[in-house]
Parts: sequence; structure tokens; C-alpha cells
Amino acid sequence: MRYGLTQRPADAFQNLRRLNSFLDEAVSGFPFGAESGTLTAAWTPAVDVFEDKDAVKIVAELPGVKPEDVKISLENQTLTVRGEKKQVAEEKTERVHRYERMYGAFERTFALPGTVDADRIEAAFADGLLTVTMPKVERARPRQIEIRTR
Repeated sequence: MRYGLTQRPADAFQNLRRLNSFLDEAVSGFPFGAESGTLTAAWTPAVDVFEDKDAVKIVAELPGVKPEDVKISLENQTLTVRGEKKQVAEEKTERVHRYERMYGAFERTFALPGTVDADRIEAAFADGLLTVTMPKVERARPRQIEIRTR
């Protein structure tokens, strides 16, 4: 196909979508870890990371994942969230038009700052959101220093 200056904008966007889809499929064929050769992830949940004066929080979107299918571990200041989103049996139909939802194993790792108190990390799961709260050690929290006068 040749495209010149007379190409319609809608055609250009359609071609970009095709290219994007092609690249997504090509990249999704590499689910293996570079060193171990083991399956690491079939999809990647979106996360937000927040920090305030008292804690660092990670909020991960895990729609359709059951809390018992999620494991959180901490090793060498690296927090790992891994689990699996299991495919629910769909109603049998004569034709499938499109499957876009992602299923399978997932894994996210986060390097934690030295200011996190690893012994007080907590996790909660509600409405498809996993929230990991990592309190800061007391010495890392900001504090006001009083100035004495003589």
C-alpha cells in the first residue's frame, strides 16, 4: 500500500491502530523472564504510588481478581505483588467477535526506599483495588525542631 499526501486522516489513524495492535501482539509474545526463563506475567495491572509524611502507598487495580489469588512478598527491600486473574467460563455462543480482557498470571515489583518500616506493612483489598500501605520509620518522618532561647 502506498500512501501519499492525499491520504485521508481517518485512514492514517486506522493504520496507526493496526500498527499499535500488531506491536501489542508482538510484544505480548515475550512473557518470560530474561534470566530465569520462567513465566512472569501475562498482563500487568495498573498501579498508583503515593507518598506522604507518614507512609508510602501502592494502589493496584485488580478487577476480577480474588484476594486469595494475590500474594505479596518482601525480600531485600523489594516488594513483589503477584497473582492470577482466572478466566471465568463464558456463555457458549456460536461466534466470538472479540476477546480483549486479559487473564493469567501477573507480577509487579517495587524497590522500596530505606525509609519504609518493613515490619509494619499492611495490605487491604476492596472493590478490585489492592492497597499496600508501608509506614515510614520514625526517624524518616518530618518533624519540627523547637528553637530554644536563653
